[in-house]
Amino acid sequence: MLFPQALLTSLAGLLLLFCGGEAFVSGASQMARRLGIPAVVIGLTVVSLGTSAPELAVALMGIERQDTALVLGNVLGSNLFNLLVVLGSCALVVPLRVSRRLVRRDLPVLLIATLAVWGMAAAGRLLWPAGLALLVGLTINLVWELVSAIEQRQLERRSDSDSDPKPGGGLVPALGLQGLGIGLLVLGSDLLLRGALSAARLLEVDQAVIGLTLVAAGTSLPELVTSLVAAYRGRTDLAIGNAVGSSLFNLLLILGMGVLFSGSSGIAVPAVLLQRDLPVLVVVTLICMPLLWSYATITATDGALLLLIYGFYLVELVVLAKLPTAIGTFRLAMLVGTGPVLAFLGWSVVSWWRVRGSGDASPPAL
Repeated sequence: MLFPQALLTSLAGLLLLFCGGEAFVSGASQMARRLGIPAVVIGLTVVSLGTSAPELAVALMGIERQDTALVLGNVLGSNLFNLLVVLGSCALVVPLRVSRRLVRRDLPVLLIATLAVWGMAAAGRLLWPAGLALLVGLTINLVWELVSAIEQRQLERRSDSDSDPKPGGGLVPALGLQGLGIGLLVLGSDLLLRGALSAARLLEVDQAVIGLTLVAAGTSLPELVTSLVAAYRGRTDLAIGNAVGSSLFNLLLILGMGVLFSGSSGIAVPAVLLQRDLPVLVVVTLICMPLLWSYATITATDGALLLLIYGFYLVELVVLAKLPTAIGTFRLAMLVGTGPVLAFLGWSVVSWWRVRGSGDASPPAL
């Protein structure tokens, strides 16, 4: 592929991505209005499931090629991208209001799921009982989402007789829009990734850098574009719900199915994922909890902070791949250079626990 062709392919993919994101968000918003349930619930379920399609495709491809480590690596990389890049980028577009249920329910569930995967992976291999446990957890979570949505809808109807679902188009057109949107998102991400990979190779970009940046982010493009479009349209509940819900689906559905389909041998857990990426994901999830609780809004400053953390993570991956002997020096320099950031995060954690203890300030209920 020549460079002009690679550039045109990337631009076509980018155009399809944004068209798909627009259609998907419109369909999800219509569904929320038609069913009379909070948009954040749609974001945590329907939208998240749709945007997780590329991760599912990669997982099945990895199992078919006997590269089971790809399944776990892609899930962890996608979750880090969702929590740091997707939330951070959306916060730069518009401040993201955080719903109370997201902080009190969904983020703790995500943290528990992440810790559970870390604990099960500690043995060095994920076997079929672990996959079954993850899928059971997914089922329980989906039933819980459905029951809580129905209860909230009934409460709203009791408190206000005019709170019936507002006309937002039929359910079938909304589902059709979402189906069209996810199709365009998958096709667009594939075209953009192919064009970017070809352009990077023509420019003689190092293979390690390509693998750790373009390929790692490729499967998360639907989540990023969908959340950016939702944030731009003012549907910040959809934007945050998509990022958190997609991370949950990755851990419970994608990884759970991957482990079950891998057979009796299961999925071997590389030491580097167990010692670095899983702990990093746990820490990032812990960072998001006080960040969301303390302010009830993710500001542009918070978004820049999340993107900075992801930047440090990528730099470490590149340094580890190209200069393994310099990794200790880099980590020391990063620790010294990010001292103020770590102090800020520590203060956020303390503030969060104080707010929880006093019960005076809470995120707004959306």
